[in-house]
Amino acid sequence: MKAPNNYVPHIGNGAVSTKTQRRRPATGRKRTRKDDHVFTLGIEEEFQIIDPETRELRSHIQQILADGKVLLKEHVKAEMHQSVVELGTEICEDIGAARKQVVQLRSELATIAGIKGLQIASSGTHPFSHWMDQLITADERYATILNDMQQIARANLIWGLHVHVGIPDRGEAIDVMNQARYFLPHLYALSVNSPFWLGQNTGLKAYRQMMFERFPRTGIPDAFESLSEYDDYLKLLVSTNCIDNAKKIWWDIRLHPFFNTIEFRICDAQSRVDDTIALAALMQAIVVKLHKLRAQNVTFRSYPRRLIDENRWRASRYGLDGKLIDFGRGCEVDERELLHEMLEFIETEADELGLHREMAHVEQIMREGTGADRQLRAWERSDHNLKAVVDQIVAETYEGLTTSRN
Repeated sequence: MKAPNNYVPHIGNGAVSTKTQRRRPATGRKRTRKDDHVFTLGIEEEFQIIDPETRELRSHIQQILADGKVLLKEHVKAEMHQSVVELGTEICEDIGAARKQVVQLRSELATIAGIKGLQIASSGTHPFSHWMDQLITADERYATILNDMQQIARANLIWGLHVHVGIPDRGEAIDVMNQARYFLPHLYALSVNSPFWLGQNTGLKAYRQMMFERFPRTGIPDAFESLSEYDDYLKLLVSTNCIDNAKKIWWDIRLHPFFNTIEFRICDAQSRVDDTIALAALMQAIVVKLHKLRAQNVTFRSYPRRLIDENRWRASRYGLDGKLIDFGRGCEVDERELLHEMLEFIETEADELGLHREMAHVEQIMREGTGADRQLRAWERSDHNLKAVVDQIVAETYEGLTTSRN
């Protein structure tokens, strides 16, 4: 890539003003074009299948799929464990279309589950069900992963949120992905939603990634100098039988091997639709901002994986209540302070994309807490009753849906 004329330093070291500004509505602003799937959105959510009596997971995916294919068609698919179901939107031109699809897909899945006397729930982990009690989906792909990963795969009972942002030029996408890695701990802190594991309070706000990072090729990726370096890496892994296809690279952010998208994979599954949509909007705005800077021959400062990993751990442990490292100044900074600076950094792009509502919701999460915070409050209110935590997760999952729970 051509060397940039100048650099934008990282958030927290002069990249944006730290003064608080009122965000302007997007009305009247010139909208960022999304022709040819530029900056479009695709959202994949994973859900738990819940027995409403016991609040345990139920391995019932085959029955869900039998009815779900009629209503949901190709938007629904099984995962490795039969108590997990995934929904995926179509390519969405803007955040409004994404919201509409997420609500519709959740509503249809909830209706199908209700017919079977079941419920759905969305969080990074189940508070107490054990992975040993879950059936494995009969599928060649999952059989291959099980044969390769063994116990690591069987114990990987987790749920995530994956967001695709369209960017057809894969050479540009690699550069944007390199820079977007810095923001992954910020996104992670906003999305933490898995404080419990096997009936225990783990003491972490997000335990899901602690389970998933036992897989190879996970976590924060290294920066790549070019698309050819990235492609050569994939070819080497395939030719040496490390993987049989590039989808078995499970980084927190990746250039999708088959779609022209940057895929953000770090977030826990979100209980509330509003949280899912706010995070997707934030990712979209980050990509647009970094793409703009690149077009101006300016680049956001890129940091090595080893440094970003330190902030990733802090986000997992403390969520919004901890401090992240300001690498430039060599000091700790409150997470919320850095998030406010990030929102100012992308303010123009958020306005252009019509994300006023979603950015306001990000600020609401910062004030009121994450899904993990709400789970922990429910646990405390109920005298440490984890069934009450499941009830809260289910209730939040159904918020705003056009179906009633059975």
